Amino acid sequence: MEKKNLIIPKPSHDLTENPILTTEKSERKLNSLKYKIVVPGDLPPQIQGSPHLERLKPYGDVVLYTDRPETDAEKIRRAEDADILINSRGLVKWPAEILRQLPKLKLISLCSIGTDMIGLEEAKVRGITVCNQPGRTAPVVAEHGFGLMFALAKRAAFLTASMKAGGWPRMDNIYLQGKTLGIVGTGHIGAEMARLGRAIGMNVIAWTYHPSAARAKALGVQFVPLDALLRTADVVSLHVRLTEESQHLIGERELSLMKPGALVINVARGGVIDTDALIRALNSGHLGGAAIDVYDQEPLPANHRLLACEQVILTPHCADMTPEGVELLNEGAVDNIIAFLEGKPQNVVV
Repeated sequence: MEKKNLIIPKPSHDLTENPILTTEKSERKLNSLKYKIVVPGDLPPQIQGSPHLERLKPYGDVVLYTDRPETDAEKIRRAEDADILINSRGLVKWPAEILRQLPKLKLISLCSIGTDMIGLEEAKVRGITVCNQPGRTAPVVAEHGFGLMFALAKRAAFLTASMKAGGWPRMDNIYLQGKTLGIVGTGHIGAEMARLGRAIGMNVIAWTYHPSAARAKALGVQFVPLDALLRTADVVSLHVRLTEESQHLIGERELSLMKPGALVINVARGGVIDTDALIRALNSGHLGGAAIDVYDQEPLPANHRLLACEQVILTPHCADMTPEGVELLNEGAVDNIIAFLEGKPQNVVV
């Protein structure tokens, strides 16, 4: 394993008392206390080398691991003395059984919007604050989804592969202007995807768990029932967070409702769609294609059946991986830590 900024602090204080310090008391204690802040697995690189880590120096010592822990035992070893974790990669997961073995831990600051890698109920029970970054990279992720939609509609991957194999294929692509874009989930990313769709002349309809006339007006969309959206849309774009309720929200039945030749875009979470059902819908020719950035299993195995589907565009969960997106998340993770330590916690999930 490789570590950076490896200054292992002595057990510096007892965090059985609440570490959220306030006003003058906070200022006095921050001068005498040093928190241990751990980045437990920064691979692929996210926060290593970020200038925002320097902002944590007045608060504590940062221990950064540039590889991912391969076992639960290694994960616990890296985090057992940590007061604060910066979870820079969603592939590093903290389920309930691991959180129970981290008695010092008081804060997990995420470099993400999603929180499905954390056992939130256990964190709440143990008094571990979890902070995410809602909406911070919404324009970046929505632009990626928008690009995937174009690449899929214009058959870019299929035609490129055919030409590299020596072919000169003829196949109709899809003209998107005037077509109907169905947005499933109208949070920050879904709202931005709707805006982009309207900008090129698409008719945008949407479904959400909690529709309202005011929200529809603000977004410039028409809310419709999910079944109606699936029957109507030429492109269905998924933007709900993964919960027990949204697990396989789009399954065999829902895919069968979609128009023949319709396209599916998923930049939400892999579990929102039943992947086996999606593969069957693609291979049968019922769907015109799927563009996917998120998967049930990550990294995607080399023999995964999605890789054999012709009309797919696949990216490796990298929708926010632009220089701008990366630094926005790094800045946000550090902002959340500083706010927590100064007694003004923000973006608190639990």
